[in-house]
Amino acid sequence: MRRAIRHILLVMLVALSGLAGAAPAGQFGFLRGSNRNVSIRLDDGRTISVLMYEANQKPAAAVVLVPMLGRPKEDWQPLAERLGDANITAVAIDLPGQSAPADPGELAAWHTVISGTVGYLVGRPDVRPYAIGVAGASLGANLAVIAAAADPRIRSLALVSPSLDYRGVRIEAAMKQYGDRPALLLASLKDPYAARSARELAATGVREMQWSETPAHGTVLLSREPDLNRSLVEWFRRTLAVN
Repeated sequence: MRRAIRHILLVMLVALSGLAGAAPAGQFGFLRGSNRNVSIRLDDGRTISVLMYEANQKPAAAVVLVPMLGRPKEDWQPLAERLGDANITAVAIDLPGQSAPADPGELAAWHTVISGTVGYLVGRPDVRPYAIGVAGASLGANLAVIAAAADPRIRSLALVSPSLDYRGVRIEAAMKQYGDRPALLLASLKDPYAARSARELAATGVREMQWSETPAHGTVLLSREPDLNRSLVEWFRRTLAVN
């Protein structure tokens, strides 16, 4: 009897020690794999918090993910996870503000947060310096074009629900300046202005287009039609030469 009691107590102690060493349930998802929140310092001295999903095999290609106005970087999490699984490091960023400034020039200047993030990635030894892409949604798409037009380190674009003119931020000239680097234009046919913008932007260089019938805009479109994330991953795998 005493031997049985000692055995039961021993089993309980082992179980309790295992629980003590385990991460709480809320932390497990955060610590899974190489997904983490990272603070990075931009060229202009600003420090921003980004959501990073690191590739397992390095050096790797990388993609910067730029959200819609008023939406957080976490909107990109499903795509970021898929990119990480495809051995592409993904970095989701926030826009500098939750509402647009009245001055279109000031709004267009928000693209510097993208350029700064690209600079951070180029400085990492685990990132291939000329295998960097940017995906943007709505205003994020317009800012991605402006950043890429002036930065040859950005080799591929994916624009979800772009606008020829977003509150004065026009991008047709920037798309032409982007030149023959590849760009994917993705929009819903039920989103008339984004669809028309995509068609006109497609005439500016080496462009591919993908249409959806889902009535939604920007990252909302990706959440309502998750298979589009697969298309974006395949696009970056192909255009950034990921095996």
